[in-house]
Amino acid sequence: MIALARFVLIFPLYVGICVFGCLFCLIRPFHRNNTRVVANMLSALAPLFGIKLISRVDADQPYAPKVIIGNHQSSFDLVTITVAVTDGTVSMGKKSIRWIPFFGQLYWLSGNILIDRNNKHRARSTIDQVVERITNDQLSLWMFPEGTRSRGKGLLPFKMGAFHTAIKAQVPIVPVVLSSTSHFSINKWSNGHAIAVQLDPIATDNYHSGNAKELAELCHRLMVEKIAELDAEVAELNKQ
Repeated sequence: MIALARFVLIFPLYVGICVFGCLFCLIRPFHRNNTRVVANMLSALAPLFGIKLISRVDADQPYAPKVIIGNHQSSFDLVTITVAVTDGTVSMGKKSIRWIPFFGQLYWLSGNILIDRNNKHRARSTIDQVVERITNDQLSLWMFPEGTRSRGKGLLPFKMGAFHTAIKAQVPIVPVVLSSTSHFSINKWSNGHAIAVQLDPIATDNYHSGNAKELAELCHRLMVEKIAELDAEVAELNKQ
């Protein structure tokens, strides 16, 4: 019953955000800050899911291009970790996304990078294309290195694309961590707290294709440790 009530309330708001976002993006199509505007609108829906969202991301920090990596947990990411998206940030998705009603058109107009993952030949040059966008347009790229939602299984092993991209573009890696949301349910009035934190940048100057795995392992370890720390803090907050 709670899930149905949420759907009736939130779905029109979600469609409204998509439509408004598309109209907004048509005014300045593919602008470098469109994704941040849309992401922040989506994260504003968190309270409607019974989520008390806390962001510890400094939106006023001096801008510099970077590769941002986040933990990818579930569909709740759409209204939680999106609070951590800052100016100049775009993400990378499959070309087929743009055909998803409402969201796909918004994703495209927001200036996110669309790639053809089904074309193996083009896939080999994807990193070069993305590096060129980062360098020429001074963009930051948001990626989920797990490659899929973890669905309560903890931080999954990382794929290497984000790390090779950062090394080749010679920009830092910036991990963003969201506390665990595996206990969240659309059918609960209160899902408790969720905390998003941006960790310190990790320079890529001393890394190359031969030791990129070491960079991935470092980031994975730091994120696992931070998730455990945040989960303990959330448990205390929820008791209160």
